[in-house]
Amino acid sequence: MGAARSEESVKSLPWLIALLCGLLLAGEAAAANPDAPHPHQGVVRPFTGKPDMEAPDESQSLALARGEAILVTLEGESGGRGMAIQDIQASPETVWNRIAAFREYPEMVAHVSECEPYLEEGDDVRVRFVLKILAFRYEYYIRHDFQPERGYVTWTLDYSRESDLDDSVGYWAVEEHPDRPGHSRLFYSIDMRTRGWMPGFIRNMIARQGLEDATGWVKREAEALQARRESPPEQASSAAVE
Repeated sequence: MGAARSEESVKSLPWLIALLCGLLLAGEAAAANPDAPHPHQGVVRPFTGKPDMEAPDESQSLALARGEAILVTLEGESGGRGMAIQDIQASPETVWNRIAAFREYPEMVAHVSECEPYLEEGDDVRVRFVLKILAFRYEYYIRHDFQPERGYVTWTLDYSRESDLDDSVGYWAVEEHPDRPGHSRLFYSIDMRTRGWMPGFIRNMIARQGLEDATGWVKREAEALQARRESPPEQASSAAVE
């Protein structure tokens, strides 16, 4: 996929631990403040409109068929951009149902302790996230351009509020699987910038581990919901009838 290089998933520390350790090393204290604007209006170029997703090649398609996620990462000076592709045994509608269920994220997504929309006006959906792990708390505000009927949602920070991230842009995109009716192909991309200095190996963990975690929870939750929807209703036993 262009100049990006495919990477195997990192199986060491969770990416959020790496992120928070990096912030600790940088001497950054939590700065999130809903009553103050972010220090800038964006330093990373945002995704606008429907993302241009490159189809997986033959070897990647085989990996997807085995249930694996395809991970592509590019490192940057203070963060990194990455993309993941995952095939899901659920309809696009079911996949979007899970992505949009922000209030359920604390039960579905590891390390998310709080998640609540604070503005929902048409396609403009703004959500407060709180990540919690060990003794650390990490808060940020995301503004989504939610377009599931067109197959995608893009996001940036909500720059009207101050987040603990320096910047974050990205997208979810969902397509009908090209070969399996009723299944989906999920694309996820993120370009993130952290505050302060961070060692290169920590940035690398963030870029790679976070991608697998992101698509992994959607696959798990969407397939579970699809299975529940397709399960036949319980039939009363003869004993119950009698």
